Amino acid sequence: MSTDTTELTATAGFRFDNSYARALDGFYAPWQAAQVPAPVLLKFNRALATELALDVDALEGPLGAAVFSGNQLPQGATPIAQAYAGHQFGGFSPQLGDGRALLLGEVIDIHGQRRDIAFKGSGRTPFSRGGDGKAVLGPVLREYLMGEAMHALGIPTTRALAAVATGEHVLREAGPLPGAVLTRVAASHLRVGTFQFFATRGTPEQLKTLADYAIARHDPALVGSEQPYLALLRAVSERQAALIARWIGVGFIHGVMNTDNMTISGETIDYGPCAFMDAYDPATVFSSIDRQGRYAYGNQPGIAQWNLARLAETLLPMLSEDADTAVALATEVVNAFPERYQHHWQAELRRKLGLQGEEPQDEALMNGWLDLLQTQRADFTLAFRHLSDAAVGGDRAALRGLFSEPEPLDAWLARWQARCAPTGDAAPELVEQMRLANPLYIPRNHLVEAALAAAVEQGDQAPFERLITVLQRPFDARSGLDAFASPAPAGAMAGYRTFCGT
Repeated sequence: MSTDTTELTATAGFRFDNSYARALDGFYAPWQAAQVPAPVLLKFNRALATELALDVDALEGPLGAAVFSGNQLPQGATPIAQAYAGHQFGGFSPQLGDGRALLLGEVIDIHGQRRDIAFKGSGRTPFSRGGDGKAVLGPVLREYLMGEAMHALGIPTTRALAAVATGEHVLREAGPLPGAVLTRVAASHLRVGTFQFFATRGTPEQLKTLADYAIARHDPALVGSEQPYLALLRAVSERQAALIARWIGVGFIHGVMNTDNMTISGETIDYGPCAFMDAYDPATVFSSIDRQGRYAYGNQPGIAQWNLARLAETLLPMLSEDADTAVALATEVVNAFPERYQHHWQAELRRKLGLQGEEPQDEALMNGWLDLLQTQRADFTLAFRHLSDAAVGGDRAALRGLFSEPEPLDAWLARWQARCAPTGDAAPELVEQMRLANPLYIPRNHLVEAALAAAVEQGDQAPFERLITVLQRPFDARSGLDAFASPAPAGAMAGYRTFCGT
């Protein structure tokens, strides 16, 4: 690396304030990213870089390739591999950790929020457990695309700052594949698994230090409260209930909801075998490693509660000196999760169906709609969107075309119209509110796979760039984009499976 590039890192705009490394000594391993032979900056998120107060122009070129590949350390960074444990498909692994990730450090963004900047695919660490610590291009681009799509949908998520091709090939089951590094930004990388690691392998003092750090970072209003650790559990529960309701509302399936993939911040993290559902079916599973359907679409609220219970277990010693009292307090929070989830899901579904206020018949109306979608396997995204387009009395042809037997739909629509607009057509503002709750463009699985295949196999990023541009405005109908709002041809994605990769 040239001296000029080295000097430029001091002016690239990084202003690190690395509280995790400073406050949590012993919770990580200091480490360095592996050097790569020929880094090329494939994708740079200028909008996010601007939020982080980085020098966008300086980083959009050779300097960005050097920094975001790990070849050149930005001034002020303190790269560390974080320690955590986790339940993976129900089985506990007492030590996982950042096996192919590095936290570079933290910056304060233009909104005054603390944000982590981290690598994925930057080489082996002490937590790699025999792995190579690398990532390949397809999964890196998938995580970039999925995170940005979720952000555009208004769903809390980690985001991608950059994707860099490393110029090397990484050996996988499918053979040698082009290597890549993703730079990810998060409110933090604190996980349920972080607490599990120190509850099982650390000391009570370390666990308390971690909990105090989490509160100061994510719930500062709780500092000094009478029961701060119980309040932390409640706050995490509420964030997760709201998050899962938003997932369910757009048909998103995470695919691998292990406790090391559940954040304290309430952000979606680790886009591995994730996908969006086409035909509505709560049993939908896409992940190749989820053979029992543990993390199926409809199971996600229950799994979030299960994960929350694992967090509660780690906090028991801090909830009360009396073990029975501690268990009772934690159990109350965990048992309240389904009600909190239903609160958020009902609110989400009301927005999507245009139900203002609450009426006694609403629950039957909402369940009736979901039953219709499931029995007729209607496209989840288009059914909601065409319902908003139909606008209670508008053109229903597109909506009816999604149902093989439209008569039950017509009967439901009559009840819906009586609820939403008993005197005639819905008000324009209601129609607009529904459209803002129901996206037209989502990362359709066939489009994602086609874009990734073009980038990986032909070196053609144009389909990826086109898709991510469309997904940046998911609610705005635009001419010439019908292909991005259509399901795959019948049978084209039969047996579709997604894979872990980054």
